[in-house]
Amino acid sequence: MKHIVTVQDAVTAFADFMEPTSAELDAIELESPVILAEVDLLDAQIKAMDRPANEVDARRIRRALNRVLAARRDLVNRTATTSLPGGAA
Repeated sequence: MKHIVTVQDAVTAFADFMEPTSAELDAIELESPVILAEVDLLDAQIKAMDRPANEVDARRIRRALNRVLAARRDLVNRTATTSLPGGAA
């Protein structure tokens, strides 16, 4: 007979090591405007797939794409002027 046992000890044994560090959380927070803009773009593209192409959907996608590009530009400009700890030079 085979015994069924839980693996909770093995799963929770590494819980402390699996948490994101504060540096990783800061990076996510810094990139969150880009992530949100990309989600909006994906939503607009998904909405446009359900029906025939029209001008309203094209305008919605174009505006969402412009928001993604602006968020990426802002992120690059913000990180270009900031020196990150542990970096060279």
